[in-house]
Amino acid sequence: MPILSFTEGSIAHSRPRIVILSTFATPFRSGAEACSEEVARELQPRFDMIILTARLQRALPKRDRLPGGVLLVRIGLGCRFDSLLFPLLAPFAARRFRPRIVHAVLESYAGLALILCRWIVPGARRLLTLQSTNARFLLSPIHRSPRAITAISEALIRRAKQYGRNDVTLIPNGVSLALIQEACSRYPKRKGRILYVGRLEPMKGVDTLLRAFAMLMRLPQSHSGEETDLHIVGDGSQRCTLEFLACELGILNRVRFLGYIAIPAVYAEFAQAEIFCGLSRSEALGNVFLEAQAAGCAVLATRVGGIPEIIHDNETGILVAPDDPPVAAAHLRALLDDASLRTRLTEAGRTNAQRYDWKEIAERYGEVYEALLVSLK
Repeated sequence: MPILSFTEGSIAHSRPRIVILSTFATPFRSGAEACSEEVARELQPRFDMIILTARLQRALPKRDRLPGGVLLVRIGLGCRFDSLLFPLLAPFAARRFRPRIVHAVLESYAGLALILCRWIVPGARRLLTLQSTNARFLLSPIHRSPRAITAISEALIRRAKQYGRNDVTLIPNGVSLALIQEACSRYPKRKGRILYVGRLEPMKGVDTLLRAFAMLMRLPQSHSGEETDLHIVGDGSQRCTLEFLACELGILNRVRFLGYIAIPAVYAEFAQAEIFCGLSRSEALGNVFLEAQAAGCAVLATRVGGIPEIIHDNETGILVAPDDPPVAAAHLRALLDDASLRTRLTEAGRTNAQRYDWKEIAERYGEVYEALLVSLK
């Protein structure tokens, strides 16, 4: 089966062409995918941006256009095994576009594809963006392969140094401030609303959140008004398990599993939440925490990975240890009952989030691209 049913490499283009390798993309978007799509959208006027991703579902078109006109090309058979095929198929797909730069976002499948690009797309400069603290497979060759590396957190820079890379540029992920602010202007806060947004996978600690919420319901409360509830936005392999756990804990009447909500509609959930709670067991940075800050949520998070780089304990949010439902429940109770504490954290968090607008983050990637293009001359 051909990788692509069309050939783009012969089409003339005046802007330097950059191919981004992102194993997942909309509608399977999380933090790393937000980086791929938002950077491409912001830089499309300067560069000819193309994203290659795994198709994963036959119902998804092979070619698509993202906001801003970015071409999204889905490759593979249209099944769940496409992520495994991506490291092999993506380099050949990239070669058809004759890019000046191949940029792999996430050091797992895309990082493996970038290794093969050394031989399959030899004329292109290779850039890798480190996005995950969970990656384990072939990390040494993945780190050695690219001409340049960026990382979204200091935690990932420290890991890169273990593989001999002392040249990593720190560029965090960002947030769409204008869209979040628009949602906040339309949707008022719901008293007692707690929110989680993200994948429903074991490393995200949603089971800990459910147990903490069940304990919260049994704690004495001093606030009045509407009932406390928990909205869980996202999908993943643990959804059925988590719904069963909520049932076992007797909290289904207070918990809503809303599934995946696309951007910008999801910002309505951020806007209405008083508290955002993400109890991850591992996290390279955590875009959702920045989005929550920008939306005026008081943030409760775990002290893992790159989270402490954007959430300063008792300043821009509250940090707890992972897998500790009683402590998380106690902090949720304090945040719900103490309006002055929420106000202090949300004001500081909102100020912090202003530094992470995607426009500014994309410009930093643009500088990396320009430096790589100069090295080609």
